Amino acid sequence: GLSKVAALPQMKIAWFVVSGPDTLTRPAVERLEVIADTYLSMSAPAQYAIPGLLAQRGSLRMQLLERIRANRAELQRQLRGNPKCELLDAGGGWYAVIGVRTARLDEDIALDLLQKKQVLVHPGHFYDFRQDGHFVFSLIGSAEFREGIARFLTYFFEYP
Repeated sequence: GLSKVAALPQMKIAWFVVSGPDTLTRPAVERLEVIADTYLSMSAPAQYAIPGLLAQRGSLRMQLLERIRANRAELQRQLRGNPKCELLDAGGGWYAVIGVRTARLDEDIALDLLQKKQVLVHPGHFYDFRQDGHFVFSLIGSAEFREGIARFLTYFFEYP
């Protein structure tokens, strides 16, 4: 979809390729049409902008990749030597998952972080982590990313 290709979340423009036996693809396409019409409708401004957005996607993508790489490196730097937190391996994408040794619920910690440190993280259960102690960060944040990670880490020393 365009939200990933051109680094524009919320721009609902996507495409599908459906192949296989006609007896299977026809019903699949019909169901995809219902889903797309019901949940993924495309706005007129997005339709109008497609040519320009696709033309710029290369430079936007490179800028985004540079930011993601820099933020992940910053995250690794700040986590180095921290006994309570661990950066989980990532296969790609623009999110990072930090595992934390804690007996508290992810959701309680995420809400507490927002109230006490003004740091927004997603609790791991949003991403189907079955155990508490996982927090998901977006790596596409700007200058505030470094400060947000520092606040996140100090939180666990102040509120164990």
